Amino acid sequence: MAMTDPIADLLTRIRNASLAKHDRVDVPASRIKANIVRVLKEEGFIRNFRLMRTPEGHPVIKVYLKYDENGESVIRGLKRVSRPGRRSYSSSSKLPRPLSGAGVSIVSTSSGVLTGYHATQKKVGGEVLCEVW
Repeated sequence: MAMTDPIADLLTRIRNASLAKHDRVDVPASRIKANIVRVLKEEGFIRNFRLMRTPEGHPVIKVYLKYDENGESVIRGLKRVSRPGRRSYSSSSKLPRPLSGAGVSIVSTSSGVLTGYHATQKKVGGEVLCEVW
């Protein structure tokens, strides 16, 4: 079966790996996924990430998960907002603020993939890809 929502797949793999306390998770790479993972790193939700190729030559992103001193995942929740069947767009003034600002919304804008906060600063709206807290 073909995957219809690669971003939901990325979020699910990260969610499952952090629940299972894995050190890292590998996901098939794409530009949009690499940008989402970059934002997760900038916001401190993951330790690091690396773009690699499998021995067969397929691009893959290695996502290194981050845990607090009690061994709990830094990522408490991941939620897909805009889906292929129901896209969700928002103007810069109406971008969601998950957990009243404690979480981060990740938005695909004309200026690239940004957090809701940075999109608001730049006064650009876009497609709300997901929320992380």
